[in-house]
Amino acid sequence: MPENLPPCPKCSCEYTYEMNALAVCPECGHEWVPGAETGTEGLEAAGGRVVKDAVGNVLQDGDALVVVKALKVKGSPSGIKAGTKVRGIRLVDGVDGHDIDCKIDGFGALQLKSSVVKKA
Repeated sequence: MPENLPPCPKCSCEYTYEMNALAVCPECGHEWVPGAETGTEGLEAAGGRVVKDAVGNVLQDGDALVVVKALKVKGSPSGIKAGTKVRGIRLVDGVDGHDIDCKIDGFGALQLKSSVVKKA
């Protein structure tokens, strides 16, 4: 067992252990990737915007996504079904939390919220 695991970033517990690729804190249950603590937190602190999907994966321009819940589309007789694939996204500063700009076959250009998609 490696002795050089960092302490928990949430509660500073020294008794962290390794589980697969994650480090786990036995006191608070926090899981993280060792050495990646400055990943998204450093980007947010530097003023950059981090967009995460419904399960917490960080999204980037050009990613492929899957819609996780059925969506009603205004002006369309049918909505977007759960499981619809979206390719080639672009992250934007949208209105009302719509932060993904994309094109969906059969619907055209749309803006989606990151809370209704997951990374494919």
